Amino acid sequence: MRNRLFIVGLAGLVVAWADAATPAPVEKNVGWDAMLALVRTRFPQVTQLSTAELDAWLKDPKRPQPQMLDAREPAEFAVSHLVGAIRVSPDATAKEILASLDPSRPIVVYCSAGYRSSRLATRLLESGRVRVSNLEGSIFTWANEGRPLVGRDGQVTTLVHPFDRVYGRLLKPECRAP
Repeated sequence: MRNRLFIVGLAGLVVAWADAATPAPVEKNVGWDAMLALVRTRFPQVTQLSTAELDAWLKDPKRPQPQMLDAREPAEFAVSHLVGAIRVSPDATAKEILASLDPSRPIVVYCSAGYRSSRLATRLLESGRVRVSNLEGSIFTWANEGRPLVGRDGQVTTLVHPFDRVYGRLLKPECRAP
């Protein structure tokens, strides 16, 4: 737990520093580069799936569709999530999650920016599942690119819960929920 808080805090400081020091748009922000590098370095065993790759996969009727797991808190999920996603606790055990999933279908996990989902993907991989990927950049990148989201009652939305004031800077202003 202490290590987790340190890493999340460190990532937050990197994002905040880079965002404050770089007036570039979100897509080109050094904070994003630092966040993505942190996730790749901390979780090298997790396959990082780009948003473009997931979008193409979801549109391909010939491929078995992934089971999408949203590893965010209920309040975050309520604001918006990817179509068809199932919310799971970011701290759930692999056993708890896998009990309700189809073992023959691949899994794609996402959160806000990719850290919590990569942690969860690691637990799923360590439990023996092999077709598990993290959505690189997670819902923040998905939303920043204008890809489809739904909120309460399946209503289409473009807004995303910003997680907090620091990480929320990784979202385009027009994508940040109040």
